[in-house]
Amino acid sequence: MKKLPILFVAAVFYLSGVSRAGFFDWLTGGKAPAKTAAPAPQVVNNSPWMTDYQAALAKAAKENKKVLLDFTGSDWCGWCIKLKKETFDQPAFKEYADKSLVLVEVDFPQGKTLSPEVMKQNDALQQQYRVEGFPTLVLLDPQGKVLKQQSGYIPGGPQGFIDWVNSAR
Repeated sequence: MKKLPILFVAAVFYLSGVSRAGFFDWLTGGKAPAKTAAPAPQVVNNSPWMTDYQAALAKAAKENKKVLLDFTGSDWCGWCIKLKKETFDQPAFKEYADKSLVLVEVDFPQGKTLSPEVMKQNDALQQQYRVEGFPTLVLLDPQGKVLKQQSGYIPGGPQGFIDWVNSAR
């Protein structure tokens, strides 16, 4: 019977947007164990996906490109994995993105460790853009203004995604 109140409180925290660390602190009465990792990499696994939001905005302004924020659960979210495989990993998307976008992965993994700086940044971005589910895609202009935002999978592979970007104001 004690599980029901905990589940209720967990649901309230989730729906109110409290961060994972905040909930863990409340639940255990202390601080979450510190995760140690190397400093935040500029790119993800030798790919064009950056993890540094501010650096991505600077790069977009310099190159006059739009910024794509991909809020993902890269190692557990089925729709996120499907979007990556069917769209982001395809040559047509990579070619388009190389010319038109600065890519930022805002990841919330369960099985891999992120640096504390990246975790803090990602939690702040999740709050800033009111992201409640994964995947969520946010398209920004070079100055950081939201052009378009969508929660959920974008069908149609690379062309469906390109059409989505091109329909932004």
